[in-house]
Amino acid sequence: MSDENDGVAAAIAGELALMTPRVRASRESAGRLLDPEFVEVGASGRRWDRKTMLAELPEKPGATEEGPQYRPVGMTGTALAPGLVHVTYEAVLGARRSRHSSIWRSLDDGCGWRMYYHQGTLVPDGAAQ
Repeated sequence: MSDENDGVAAAIAGELALMTPRVRASRESAGRLLDPEFVEVGASGRRWDRKTMLAELPEKPGATEEGPQYRPVGMTGTALAPGLVHVTYEAVLGARRSRHSSIWRSLDDGCGWRMYYHQGTLVPDGAAQ
């Protein structure tokens, strides 16, 4: 059970780190947290791969200390299998609210926990939490 709890804690810590301007603005820091096979389906419906995400992340919202920053709400994680964790939460960025789901995995390559898949969905104004 401890390994599962450690994996959940590591995935949540990675998720929180990816929301910080310091990590978002650094391709190197973000790259340590994104799996080599990373894929995202963004709130816009756009599909992102690792290379594109790392190239554009420093320009995306939340990448500067001066601008709006992500505020997570209700983040939880569940171990799905050894080396695999599912993280869900809502995020607020300025007036925008979105729901997120991520799969984190840890391979036997010594690189620790990395985000393998992420999906964000905008929450319409007036929708219940």
